[in-house]
Amino acid sequence: MSKNAFIQYVEDQVAVKELPTFKPGDTITVTYKIIEGNKERLQKFQGVVLQRVGGGPTATFTVRKISNNVGVERIFPVSSPFIEEIEVNKLGRVRRARIFYLRNLRGKKARIKEARR
Repeated sequence: MSKNAFIQYVEDQVAVKELPTFKPGDTITVTYKIIEGNKERLQKFQGVVLQRVGGGPTATFTVRKISNNVGVERIFPVSSPFIEEIEVNKLGRVRRARIFYLRNLRGKKARIKEARR
């Protein structure tokens, strides 16, 4: 079995969850399962989607939030078994697929216009 055929076989085995449709600029809440020792808990991470990368089971998306005046970014794999749910809070209107310019903005400058979809 060649390397590409093996990778394709593994990707076919990974189940891709049904996710709500969201784009860069949208504000979402990702409920993520965290396992500490033999305990597990759910943690919510709410922020703005900066980008979506890839397709199929290897796709990822980046979410950014400000916590204690520090920007925190987290990259989530779409097919992660630890993602419990994704809730779209606000639809944003941006003109780019990757809104990294948001990293340099603070306060009111970092606001994103709300979309009417």
